[in-house]
Amino acid sequence: MLIQAFAYKCWSDRRTLDAIARIEPERFPEEHAFALQQLNHMAIVEDLFRARLQGEADPHPATNTQSVPGFDELRERLLTSAQWYVEQLAALTPERAREVIRFRFTDGRSGSLTREEMFFHILNHATYHRGSIARALDQAGVAHPADTYTVFVHTTQPERREG
Repeated sequence: MLIQAFAYKCWSDRRTLDAIARIEPERFPEEHAFALQQLNHMAIVEDLFRARLQGEADPHPATNTQSVPGFDELRERLLTSAQWYVEQLAALTPERAREVIRFRFTDGRSGSLTREEMFFHILNHATYHRGSIARALDQAGVAHPADTYTVFVHTTQPERREG
């Protein structure tokens, strides 16, 4: 299910990125800035959990930054990150999925999750922030994409609508 769920995440993220690209920053600077800040946060959190899954030090001291990269950089980071997670999931054995990883959050508090839970967190985290971005898209007059799992399934597998 996680492999299918990450295919859904990739599909949803791309649709959201495409919608953000249609925001007119001159007319809607606050909405554009908010969407980029949300993308930046998503990319950072994915970086943090990727490092934890690899047993590496956290690459960021916090879950946001003072200066936010531009849209093109954030798009590339998120698409590259998504591909990394998809590849890791494809190679994840049931034994490794249950392995508990202990780590420190950027606020200094300790935490532990199984590898499988970390993947689930990344899925859930992205869904939450795509919802926040949808509001900014609405305010900027850009239709936000319907990105529920059922829309994904029936868009990518239209034969499931038959019968």
